[in-house]
Amino acid sequence: MSKPGKARYRLSAVKASYVEAVGGDVVEVETDDGKVYMFPHPLFADDETNKAIDAAEGDAGKARALLGNQWDAYVKSGGDANGVMLVFLAVRAEMQDTMGKHRPPRQ
Repeated sequence: MSKPGKARYRLSAVKASYVEAVGGDVVEVETDDGKVYMFPHPLFADDETNKAIDAAEGDAGKARALLGNQWDAYVKSGGDANGVMLVFLAVRAEMQDTMGKHRPPRQ
């Protein structure tokens, strides 16, 4: 039992509230041919993905790290690295706005 006046957060409730606040734990990118590709939302990316993005050089390397084994199909659909990175940056900007306004539930 927590002490009076101390904040207690249930991890599952906090994560669920942020998933809802930012619109999901994955980001979908649709190419002009209607195919959809996904990468983890920056707020929920695992350590391995974050390390791969940080270690990657240039937009092409970072986009490949984000899309993983979807990369070749994404390029065949007309996508390019710049497109993925523009979406990634837009999602991060929206996330920062949301984080400033969102308050997770206490339990």
